[in-house]
Amino acid sequence: MSSDFQAVKDRDPHEKEFHQAVSEVLASVQPVLERNPEYRNARIIQRIVEPERVIMFRVPWVDDQGQAQVNRGFRVEMNSAIGPYKGGLRFHPSVSLSILKFLAFEQVFKNALTTLPMGGGKGGSDFDPKGKSDNEMMRFCQNFMAELFRHIGANTDVPAGDIGVGAREIGYLFGMYKKLANEFTGVLTGKSLNWGGSLIRPEATGFGSVYFAAEMLATRNTSIEGKTCLVSGAGNVAQFTMEKLIELGAKPITFSDSSGYIYDQAGVDADKLAFIKELKNVRRGRVSQYAEQYPTAVFTALTAGADHNPLWAHKADCAFPSATQNEINAKDAQHLVDNGVVAISEGANMPTTPEGIEIFLDNKVLYGLGKAANAGGVAVSGLEMTQNSMRIGWTRKEVDDRLKMIMKSIHRTCLDMAEQYGTPGNYVNGANIAGFVKVADAMIDQGVV
Repeated sequence: MSSDFQAVKDRDPHEKEFHQAVSEVLASVQPVLERNPEYRNARIIQRIVEPERVIMFRVPWVDDQGQAQVNRGFRVEMNSAIGPYKGGLRFHPSVSLSILKFLAFEQVFKNALTTLPMGGGKGGSDFDPKGKSDNEMMRFCQNFMAELFRHIGANTDVPAGDIGVGAREIGYLFGMYKKLANEFTGVLTGKSLNWGGSLIRPEATGFGSVYFAAEMLATRNTSIEGKTCLVSGAGNVAQFTMEKLIELGAKPITFSDSSGYIYDQAGVDADKLAFIKELKNVRRGRVSQYAEQYPTAVFTALTAGADHNPLWAHKADCAFPSATQNEINAKDAQHLVDNGVVAISEGANMPTTPEGIEIFLDNKVLYGLGKAANAGGVAVSGLEMTQNSMRIGWTRKEVDDRLKMIMKSIHRTCLDMAEQYGTPGNYVNGANIAGFVKVADAMIDQGVV
């Protein structure tokens, strides 16, 4: 264990998710530090692991029964060396400072990879959107923004959505920001189309992870067409991952939510996907209802405390973890390898444990880690910021073409950096090194601030 990493653990001993994110990056960038002593001299590691600012606040709100409730709100503004802080807001009971610091840290390097001028941040609340009415969501979002608005702005910090924060929540948040700040600016991304949103933004993370997988497969002279694919999650990322897979001739056979997962041997097609979208986005139901609708599908309930996830034990060619962090452990990774999976493209942030990553790399699986493979979402958020600044809107094709070009560029950058530092084909090292070097150079240029 390096002294740099030990210092991070000693300073914040209980932040295990943050430790995991930092240790992965530090392991990758050791050769960079050895080759470039100026980074050590400028104490870049010590500075890059500390957020520039952490904002924490209470969010009181009133439920439909007239009862006062209190949640905790956060914004971690991690690094602004290459642009305004940029990163999502997550509303989920699991939200803690450790999880948001890990997400913000990952976001710094992910945003650097997009080639767009964006720093890294993340925020959210331990509020649980499940089962809340529209009015409860509105009241919560308004009270959350009543504090957050002081700390964000189109040239300072531009939040977006994440788990639990979709178009409805962005609308409520933006409305309150506009009222309090008395200005209409591109302060949030993921907005609705008729008031400043960008085409392809909802689809971008899922589409981007499939484009990244296609680029990886091309290095082995094959394509996504005809591939059987495992997908986890049933939210925005998973839905649009499946949509792009279907469009490119692949067959997704699984998806999941917190209650369990669906295995559909016949594959999810366009009609079935339309049912999933209506089920999850409109009715806000559980995936088990899919099995009631389609007899070819099998629902398996989640077993609390299980040592593996059976979703990853089906025979397939590609896997798209699109749910949440650490959903693939060593046992799951071994199941994927044993069942013939050749490419993994992460739609979620840090969905694979360090032991799982090691198994993928040892078995020469094409492994596209989250900060590279799912950067399409924040890339199109950046394009939305550009359109807002210019007061224009691009067509669907223009945005999709730009997204495809950005994912190609990220893939090429990862391969080039991995090669340059002696680990050809290692996307983990390539992504971490490319993002680190860009941010570190900007930090040196700007002095000790």
